[in-house]
Amino acid sequence: MSNPAAIPVPVEDVQGDNRWMSIHTQNVAACKDKEPEVLFVGDSLVQLMPHVGDKLWEKFFEPLHCLNIGVGGDATQHVLWRLHNGEIECIKPKAVVVLVGTNNHGHTAGQVAGGIEAIVRFISEKQPQAHIIVLALPPRGKTPNPLREKNAAVNKLLAKLLPTIPRAELLDAVGDFVQSDGTINPLEMYDYLHFTSMGYEKIFEPLQMRLEDLLSSK
Repeated sequence: MSNPAAIPVPVEDVQGDNRWMSIHTQNVAACKDKEPEVLFVGDSLVQLMPHVGDKLWEKFFEPLHCLNIGVGGDATQHVLWRLHNGEIECIKPKAVVVLVGTNNHGHTAGQVAGGIEAIVRFISEKQPQAHIIVLALPPRGKTPNPLREKNAAVNKLLAKLLPTIPRAELLDAVGDFVQSDGTINPLEMYDYLHFTSMGYEKIFEPLQMRLEDLLSSK
């Protein structure tokens, strides 16, 4: 049976302003104009990275010559469509960072993990020189809930799947976002889904260290 989370499809333009496709076109153009060493791919958690306060993106990642093609609201099948339609053409990044899957509400943990696997395998095929870092899905919701449990299950599956793909790895930088009482601190995730600057900094530090290791070894 086919996995709907691993079949490339564009976002339906239900609002009628063609905004998502316009962002995609902009991303394709950026890939033609830029020469990034590091490519960031994903949903709003990626898209918002350069816009968080305290100039964290500038501090951690601008020196690494990064390009960010995150799009808010995307699920795995949408990212896969964008990649299949020009967003990784004309570039040769040394590393690709992937974070997507928390928006796959209608899919099981196995399907979401399969969708992420499809993204990573496609990147590996198209960019064989690149090392691929998949960021673990963060927890969500103030208190324990089924979506948080599903994201944790996706991460466990990814830990088994990714080692089978050349130059791919899982980076779990979200393991301590859940406090001892099971709640999430709004100072780190203001709406219990998106990160504050404090939350992003906890992810950026280990990610920057890993990227610098990879880039220095090439």
